[in-house]
Amino acid sequence: MSTLSVISVIDDDASVRVATNNLLSSHGYLVHTFASAEEFLQSTLLQASSCVIADVQMPAMSGLDLLTHMRAQGYAAPFIFITAFPEASVRTRALKAGAIGFLAKPFAGPALINCVKAALNRNESGTSE
Repeated sequence: MSTLSVISVIDDDASVRVATNNLLSSHGYLVHTFASAEEFLQSTLLQASSCVIADVQMPAMSGLDLLTHMRAQGYAAPFIFITAFPEASVRTRALKAGAIGFLAKPFAGPALINCVKAALNRNESGTSE
């Protein structure tokens, strides 16, 4: 990594935020965690995020709603979804909305790291769907 990639992790489960932060930090990423989509949207770090990892099911605003909102605002950073409820219909909706990845909890660390690397490479190359 030539520049430090900023990863924003949004999940209402504190243990998932901590574990994901530890995993990503150990691979050299700068990580910011948020307990809700609203907290992320109000953050000063919004535009600095190189990649967003969000839970699908959260109170108030879901991860899918967050992605839709961000795209409507012109925010193009790649999204990776994590979920404890990996339903095929939700996965299809997430990928159609522009998600780069969709991982079921609990996910393997290398699976998330590979997904983040692919998302960042795709973002840097300017490739879009």
